[in-house]
Formats: sequence, C-alpha cells, structure tokens
Amino acid sequence: MRVLRLRGLRRSAASTRFPWRDVGYYGLLALPFVLIAVSLTLGLYGISIENVLRALLSPVFPQLADGVSSTELTLVLRIRLPRILSAALIGATLASTGVAFQGIFKNPLVDSNLLGVTSGAGFGAALALLLGGTALLVQGFAFGFGLLAVSLAYAGSRLYSTAPMIVLTLMGILIGSFFASLTSLMKYVADPLNTLPAITFWLLGGLTGVTWNSIPMLALFAVAGSIFFWLVRWRLNILSLGDAEATTLGMNPNRLKLVVIVCATLMTAAAVAVGGVIGWIGLVIPHAGRMLVGPDHKRLVPASLALGASFLLLIDNISRTLLPAEVPLGILTGLVGVPLLVVLLRRSRTGW
Repeated sequence: MRVLRLRGLRRSAASTRFPWRDVGYYGLLALPFVLIAVSLTLGLYGISIENVLRALLSPVFPQLADGVSSTELTLVLRIRLPRILSAALIGATLASTGVAFQGIFKNPLVDSNLLGVTSGAGFGAALALLLGGTALLVQGFAFGFGLLAVSLAYAGSRLYSTAPMIVLTLMGILIGSFFASLTSLMKYVADPLNTLPAITFWLLGGLTGVTWNSIPMLALFAVAGSIFFWLVRWRLNILSLGDAEATTLGMNPNRLKLVVIVCATLMTAAAVAVGGVIGWIGLVIPHAGRMLVGPDHKRLVPASLALGASFLLLIDNISRTLLPAEVPLGILTGLVGVPLLVVLLRRSRTGW
C-alpha cells in the first residue's frame, strides 16, 4: 500500500508539473514573434511600440497611419521589417538544417556547412561581385553555386559503394576546401579599392542590403523545408538510432538521408544567398534545443526553429543598437556561439 501511495504521489506530481512544461514550450515557440515586435522599435531612431503596430496595420487600415510620421512608416515597413523577417527566417533555417544533419549523421559536431554549400555559395557571390553584378545576381550566383557544391560532393561519393555517408562527408570537406580556395583566388584578383571590400564584407555575413525582394525565395524554402522536417520527424528519430534499426523497421535510410540532404541544402543555400556566411547557428542551437525539450524531433524541430530565429534576432539587435558601428553578423555569432556551446556542453554531460 505504501508503494502504491508513493507511486500515486509521483504521478500526481508529474501531472502537476507537466502543464508548466507545456507552457514553457509554447512560450518558447512564441518568443520569436515577441522579439520581432521589440526589434522593430529598436535602432538609432527609436519608435514606440504603439506606432510600430500602427505602421504594421496601416497597409490594411490606412486610418491608423494618422499620427505616425512618414519617417517612422518608412523605417518600419521598408527598412526594418524586411531585415528583421530575414533575420528570423535565416536563423530558423540554419538551426533546423543543423538539427536534420546532426540527426542523419548521428554526429553532434556537424551542421549544414558539412557538404560545402556555404563555401560554394561564398564563391558564387564573390564571382558575381567580381563581375560587377547586382544584388539579385549575387544572390542568384550564391544560391546556384551552393547547390553545385553539394551536387559535386554527392556525385563524388557515388564513385565508392562502401560507407556512402563517410565518403559523402569526405567529399563535402574536399569540395568545400576547393571552393574556399577559389574564393581566395577571387579576392586575390579583385580590385583592392572597390571589389575586394565588397567581397570581404559579404563573406562576413550581414543583412544591411536586404530588401523585400529577398524575402519570397527565403520564406519559400524556409517554410517548405521546416514543414518537411516536421512531417518526417519520427523518421528522423529512427535515423538517429542507426541504419540497422531503420532498416529493421522497414525504412530505406539512404533514400531518406538523400531527401533530407537535398531539402537542407536548398534551405541553407537560400539563407546564405540572402544573409552571407553566418556560422555557428546550425551547430549551437540544436544542442540548446536538446537541453530544453529533449532529443525527440517532434519537439526538437519546432524548438530549434524558434531558438534559431530568436538567437539571430538578438544578434542583429546587438549589431544595430549596442555597438557604435554595425558589426557583421558572422563575427558576432562566432563570438557569442563559441562560449555558449562550451557552456552547453559542460551542462549536458550525459551526451547529446
């Protein structure tokens, strides 16, 4: 009787705690939307939250624009909103692809840059800038060469029938190094007064030149890819156990891995094409997500999307407001991400 009573107390205590855990989980999912609203008020020209809301609703309800200056309307709708939305989308994209890659490779030290997509996109952007292309051409070249890099890595891995994932990883590293060398060559031959600074600044990552034209492609791949990862969440759980378990349960692990890699590559290429090379998000955020919600992809994928978006929004706010000059996001994510990952690894001693 005493044992049964103790078990009943434990169940009641667990049921009491469970709603609070759900509240924290849904609060985490709502965090990016709160940060988006707060971020719109921040900048060298501060805007009240009331005027921000009025400006956001003014395209639908024009009468709400009364009392909001034209400067505030321009800042909110044409400058800050596309930049902030792109920061949230890029952060969520890189975080979710990091979760997917760590799951299929069963390795906590990989992210979406493993197969050379970032190096390929960097070379494409550098080539477009060297040719004097427009911002749209730079994004197109970055996206196309990012896909080309992963395609070459996959084609190279097909030359060997044994250990396909290991060979694919090796080919990704080789292709990434090759495109990184080509990027260095572009920087070497570029005009040191005009083109070289533009290439260097783009490779450091940033959202200064983002406009509404950049949002549709980024949103399309980010939303579609995230929905796909959610739909195959239980398959990602099985892949995390190993290929043998997946085959036993009737799955084709190699085919699913290929589909996940293609989806993650498209998402990463779109993110890099808009924001440049922004590292560490796909490596750090999945670890934070596992600490908060566990390894189940049913919760890990949405949590990582929210954490990635929130993380890059905070980094972008620091870059825009707290520093005297705007620092490229790739620098700040490294400065913040490395200590954060060390802390996460220290606190999570039971493995990933």
